[in-house]
Amino acid sequence: MRSCVSQLVSGYYGEALMKLQLNEAELASCVSCGLCLPHCPTYRATGEESLSPRGRIAAMRTVFYEDAPIDEAFVGFMETCVQCRGCEPACPSGVKYGHLIEDTRKSLAANHRTTPRWQRLAFRALAHHRLLLVGSTLIAVAQRLHLVPKRAGLTTLALRRGAAVTATGTDVYVFTGCVMDAWQRPTHRATQRVIESTGATCAVAARGGECCGALHSHAGLSAQAQRLAIRTMASMPGDAPVLVNSAGCGAAMKDYGHLLETDAARTFSSRVLDVHEWLADRVDRLPAADPSRARPSIIVQDPCHLRHVQKAHLPVRTVLARYADIVELDDDGMCCGAGGAYSAMQPELAGQIRDRKLAAIARATLATQATVVASANPGCAMHLAAASVITMHPLDIVADLLP
Repeated sequence: MRSCVSQLVSGYYGEALMKLQLNEAELASCVSCGLCLPHCPTYRATGEESLSPRGRIAAMRTVFYEDAPIDEAFVGFMETCVQCRGCEPACPSGVKYGHLIEDTRKSLAANHRTTPRWQRLAFRALAHHRLLLVGSTLIAVAQRLHLVPKRAGLTTLALRRGAAVTATGTDVYVFTGCVMDAWQRPTHRATQRVIESTGATCAVAARGGECCGALHSHAGLSAQAQRLAIRTMASMPGDAPVLVNSAGCGAAMKDYGHLLETDAARTFSSRVLDVHEWLADRVDRLPAADPSRARPSIIVQDPCHLRHVQKAHLPVRTVLARYADIVELDDDGMCCGAGGAYSAMQPELAGQIRDRKLAAIARATLATQATVVASANPGCAMHLAAASVITMHPLDIVADLLP
C-alpha cells in the first residue's frame, strides 16, 4: 500500500479544508541540485525557477511541510507543467516527479481548483466511444464550415475514418484507444498491416476498453482514470502482449500498477509494450525493403512519454531504419509542447515550447533536405501539424514502404 501522508493547509476553498496528498518519501528525494532545469520545457521557455521541476517541488514542500496556502500562484505553477517528465532521466536522485505532479493535480482537482467542469465533461465523453465518434464527425463538419477557431490547435479531421481494426487471431492485442481511433484510425490499420507482415495475428479489445485513462490521470481525475483502467484491463484478458501505438497511452497503461496498486494491474502492465518494442525484437521478420525503391530520409521526433517514461524511443529507429534513413534532431529529446490536452489549456506556453522544436526541425531539414517528421504519439503529431509540419506515425511510413 502506498505510504501517503495528508497534510492540512491553511487555505480554505469554499468551506472545505484542503489536503495535499503526496508520497513523503518521493517528495523528500529531491536534493535541489538543479540538473533537471535544462531538460524542463517550461523553464527553458520562461527562465523562471518556479516553472521548473525544482521550483515546483519546492512549492509542494512549502505547502506540505510549512502549511503554506494553496493560492492561485501555486495552482498556476502546477497547471503549467507539461508533465513531459524529461526531468526524470536527468535526475541523479531518481525523483519520481511524474508521481508527484500527478498526485498534486489529483489533490487540486478533488477540491475543484483545477480541471473546470467543461473539461471534466469532455474527458467523460472519452469513455463513450460512439459519442466520441459522432462528436468527432461533427467537429470535422464544423471545420469545413470554418466554425472551429485556429487557436483550438486542431488539424483537419477526416469526415470518414474508414473501417476499424478487426481481429484476425490471438497472438497480440492492438490497443486502439479513444481519440486516436476517432481521429487517426488509418494509423491503426497501418499498425495491423505491419504486425501481420511478421506472421503474427491481431486481437482487439472487447467493448469497454476504448479509453485507457491517460488524459484523466494527467488532469488529476484519478477516480475516473482508475475506473477506465479496470475496464481496459478487463477488455483484454489472457496473457497475449498488448501493443500500443500511442506513446501517452502506453505510458499510462504501463503505470497501472501504481495507479491501482493491485497485483492484477501490475501483471497487466507487464504485458503492455509500445508496438515498436515488439517489432524491433522481430525486425528480421519484416519484409525486406524493395531495393529498387529509393530510401526516404525521415526526421524522428521522440514523444516525451516514449523517450522519458517508457524509454522505448530507440526501437522506433530500429523499425524505421529497415526502410528509411533516420535524421536526428539536435535538441536532445526536448518536449514539443503537446502534453495531452496541454496545448489546448496552455496555448501560449505550448506555442513557445513548440517554437523550439520547430527550430530544431528546420535545422534538420536544412542539413538533410528531409521534410517528413515521424512522431509516435497523436498529440505530438497534431500539435506539430498545426504549425504546418508534415507529420506521420512511424508505422504509417513503414506500411507505405512495405513491398
